[in-house]
Amino acid sequence: MFPSAIQLLPLRLDQAEIFHRWIQDQEVVLYSLNAFQQMDSLAKVAEWLEATLADPRCLNLGVYLAETQELIGHAGISGISTANQAGEYFILLGEKRYWGQGIATEVTRQVVARGFEELGLNRIMLTVSEPNKGGVKAYLRAGFQLEGRLRQACLRNGDFHDKLMMSVLREEWSAS
Repeated sequence: MFPSAIQLLPLRLDQAEIFHRWIQDQEVVLYSLNAFQQMDSLAKVAEWLEATLADPRCLNLGVYLAETQELIGHAGISGISTANQAGEYFILLGEKRYWGQGIATEVTRQVVARGFEELGLNRIMLTVSEPNKGGVKAYLRAGFQLEGRLRQACLRNGDFHDKLMMSVLREEWSAS
């Protein structure tokens, strides 16, 4: 699978079942939104998806395979502040068979480019669970820099772990 074989397109409300299937897999949501840890029904997932898609301060994109239009993930920028020209990057690759193929890095690059070029942002940040080595590597490859550490900020499977804060600035992006 080549990263160029993906497209970032709008999500639809009728895709709640796909998200519901993804979040049933604890490995998929291990380092994801806390909200995913509590969504135990299709109705809750549909409610979340509807609210997410209606949020004007959020760029929500589906990650699709270009050839088949299969939805394999969700990425975007949340908490967009026009006053501060900033937002927070997020990604969920729900289809595990596509993990480790460079897709997360490419999706991250494309979403960050949209944030700077289309949304006029100056800063895009994220937090990532330190044990999520693949995520950390993808973000570094996509141009993010480590800013700091939130000690024991996340509890998963009975264990606390640190979250890393990372960001990329428009001036760094355009220089790369």
